[in-house]
Amino acid sequence: MLGGPVYIAFIRFAISLAGVILLFSLLGESRFGRRKTVVCYSCFSVALIALACVWYVADWESCVRLVAFTMYICFGVFAVIMSADSIYLAVYKLALIFYLLSVFLIGGLEISIIFFNRNVWADIIARILLILLIAFVLNKYVKESMKGFGDYVENEADHFSIAVMISCILLGIGYILNPTLNKEMTPHRIYQILINFILTGTLQLLVFRFYLHVGKEKEYERENQLIQMNYRLLERQLEILEESVDSGRRLRHDIRHHNAVMAEYARRGQREELLQYLREYDRETDEGIPETICANTAVNNILSAYTRKAEHERIKVTLDVELGRRLAIPSIDLVAILANAYENAIYACMEARKKPDGRECFIHLTLKKRKNKLIISCSNTCRMEIELKNGQPKTEFTGGVGVSSIIRTARKYAGEYDFKNDNGVFIFRLIMNIEHENKEKG
Repeated sequence: MLGGPVYIAFIRFAISLAGVILLFSLLGESRFGRRKTVVCYSCFSVALIALACVWYVADWESCVRLVAFTMYICFGVFAVIMSADSIYLAVYKLALIFYLLSVFLIGGLEISIIFFNRNVWADIIARILLILLIAFVLNKYVKESMKGFGDYVENEADHFSIAVMISCILLGIGYILNPTLNKEMTPHRIYQILINFILTGTLQLLVFRFYLHVGKEKEYERENQLIQMNYRLLERQLEILEESVDSGRRLRHDIRHHNAVMAEYARRGQREELLQYLREYDRETDEGIPETICANTAVNNILSAYTRKAEHERIKVTLDVELGRRLAIPSIDLVAILANAYENAIYACMEARKKPDGRECFIHLTLKKRKNKLIISCSNTCRMEIELKNGQPKTEFTGGVGVSSIIRTARKYAGEYDFKNDNGVFIFRLIMNIEHENKEKG
């Protein structure tokens, strides 16, 4: 600290606190609206700066040693309360802000000491310039990537690793801000501070890059799952197309025979026999028509294809579908959910059959529309040992395909979902707000 009258201390406190709030706001999101957030931070800042000034007047020496840590700890607690992030992610961002705080605090002091003979206004101006420079860099290069980074940290990192990482960063910054290092101007002191800045900054960068890499790997894995899902959907569609082609060939072949029989009846004048033959032909034609599951063509086709696949695997299928021809949700999104759920259910039944317990394999799929809600439920036989992680089945129990796609589509329509293993019966439930798309179009 360079000392000076209380109003100088007030200016320093205000600039440092404003800088910390600005930098933290660039990286995080508040749980409240903008107006309430500004009011809360303003009231907090006025109270904290006033108490710091009182401390500065009452005991200058202890204030110089501890005021930076004390103010930052108070800000940290308040910021966690205000932040919409999880506790671990908020604390990580605070550790990064703590590092940036040390940069403009120590940077301002060193510039004033080395170049301006300890001029307090040089320190203040240097702090302001450093804060603006850091804010510019964060806003242009870090802010967007920090959003994805936060998702990766919350979803991929274990809490112990995050706690160790934050502790290491805070220890490094604590050494940098140690006031005993600022008593004498020596090359050794400057070297120590510089090396600690570099090491702590490098640690921040390595952690940031590591979790970005892990998160991107997970994104690639999910994209690969989507590719597999599209491949399987294409297989089912090709099966439907091949069946239609075969059915058309059989129909053309049979029609020639039927025409020949009817022509022969007509030549012989056997009207009663001809009418009886036509009645039998109509009855056989009605029996050969595939059962219509629902009025929606896309859903009907995909459910028909997967039902045939399940029955081929000797799985008992029960469908309870009440769906109109048109829905607010695009067919591609609905088919993605149904195909993934049905595919995983068939896979789970096939895996359960490998166990020697002799349980019957079944799939019960429900799909209904109630006002502006779309309800999907799928229950099926599964292995007893299926485990859930973060409320989702592990990939080794689902074939590695589908769950992430289901969740992504559900979130797109503000859906609520859950997975559970009920003593060997896997249950997936989803409720989607199909009014969501109507609002977007409006």
